[in-house]
Amino acid sequence: MSMIAIGGAIGTGLFLGSGFAIGFAGPSVLLSYAIGAVIALLLMGALAEMTVAHPTSGSFGAYAEFYIGPLAGFLVRYAYWSAVVFAVGTEVSAVAVFMKYWFANVPGWYWIVGFSGALIGVNAASVKVYGVIEYAFSMLKIVAIVAFILLGAVFVYGAPTSSGVGFSNFTAHGGFFPHGLKGMWFAVIVSIFSYLNIETIAVAAGEARDPQRAVAKAFRSTVFRLVLFYLLTLALMLAIVPWTQASTDESPFVKVMAATHVPYAAGVINFVVLVAALSAMNSQLYITTRMMFSLSRAGYAPARFGRLSANGVPTAALSVSTIGIALATVLTAFWPAMAFGLMMSLAIFGAMFAWLMIFVTHLFFRVRYNGPPLSFRMILHPVGSVLGAVLMAAIMITTAFTDEFRMTLVYGFAFMAVLIGVYAIWYRKRT
Repeated sequence: MSMIAIGGAIGTGLFLGSGFAIGFAGPSVLLSYAIGAVIALLLMGALAEMTVAHPTSGSFGAYAEFYIGPLAGFLVRYAYWSAVVFAVGTEVSAVAVFMKYWFANVPGWYWIVGFSGALIGVNAASVKVYGVIEYAFSMLKIVAIVAFILLGAVFVYGAPTSSGVGFSNFTAHGGFFPHGLKGMWFAVIVSIFSYLNIETIAVAAGEARDPQRAVAKAFRSTVFRLVLFYLLTLALMLAIVPWTQASTDESPFVKVMAATHVPYAAGVINFVVLVAALSAMNSQLYITTRMMFSLSRAGYAPARFGRLSANGVPTAALSVSTIGIALATVLTAFWPAMAFGLMMSLAIFGAMFAWLMIFVTHLFFRVRYNGPPLSFRMILHPVGSVLGAVLMAAIMITTAFTDEFRMTLVYGFAFMAVLIGVYAIWYRKRT
C-alpha cells in the first residue's frame, strides 16, 4: 500500500511542477515544501486514525457523510474525484513535455493519446495487474531518485579528487528569499499539489486484506520517504543549477543532469520522469475510478458506474474518469504552452477542498465516534486538525493572488455551486 501512495505522490508535482514552485520562491522553495510536508503529515495522521477505526471503500468521502452530513460527503467525493481527474490530465500533459526531449517536432497530443490508451487498458484489467504495474513503476522511481541524490551529492560536495559546486546558488541571484516571504508562501500551493495522492492509502484501505495493520504501517513509512525524497532532491537541484533557470518547458531534473555533463544522464533521467508521470497517472486513474464507483454505490451517481466487469473492474466508472485526459488532449493540441499550468490550476481546487474537509471531518469524528478505543491516534489533537484546516483555507485563498492559479477559485466556486444545485435536486427527488 505504501508503494501505491508513493506512486501517486511522486509524479509531475516533483518532476515538472517544482519548476513552478522554484520560480515563485527561489531557494526558499525548500521551506515551501517543508510546510507542505507538515500539512501532509497532519493529514495522514488524521486519515490513519479514521481509517484504522473503520476502513471502508470510499474512505474520507464516506467519513464526511457519516460524521458531518450527506451534503458534506457528496461535496468531498465529487471535489476529490474532479481533482484526481484533472490531475490525470496534468500528468499526461507532462508526458507530452517530456517526449519533446527526444521528438521535438512530433505534436504532443500524439503521445497523450498513445500513452493514455495503454494505461486505460491496464486499469481495465484486473486489480492485480494494476498492482504489479504500479509496484514496478514505483520501484523504478525510487531507485532513480536515490541515484539522483547520490550523483547530485557527489557533484555538490565533490569527488575525492575534485571540489564540488557547493551551495553558493542558495544565496546568489537575489538571496534565499528572492521574492520575499510572499513568494515562498505562493510556492506552498504547488507543494500541496505535489503531495496530492498521499491520501491514496485511505482510498485503497477497503481492499486490503488486513487494513488496520497495512494502513498504520504504510502511513508511518510513506510520509518520511516522501519528505526525504522531496527535500533532498530539491536541495540538490537548487545547489547545482541557479533557480533562475527553472521553468516548465522541461524537467528541472533533466537540467540538473545536463549540468553535471555525465554522459547520457540527462536522457536517462528524462526517461525516469516520463515513467514517473505514467506511474502517477496510472495510480490516479485507479483512485478516481474507485471514487466514482463509490459515488454510484452510495446513490450519488448513475447506477451503471457502480457495476463491475467480469474481472471485477468498474469499467463505466473508468470511462467517465478519463475526462481530464480528453481535456488535456485538446489543450495540448491547440494551446500546448498553457496545457500543463491550466490542468494543474483546475486540479488544485478539488485537492485543497478535500484536504480541508478531511481535517474538518476528523474534528467531527473525534466528537461523534463511539466505537472501541482507538488503536491509532493522531498526534497533537485537536491542534493538529485545526492547524491543518486553517493552513488549507489560507492556501486556497492565496491562489486568488497568483496569475498562474487565478482560475482555481473561479472554477472552484462555480463547481461547488453546480454540485450544491445537483445535490438539492437529487435530495428533493429522493425524499
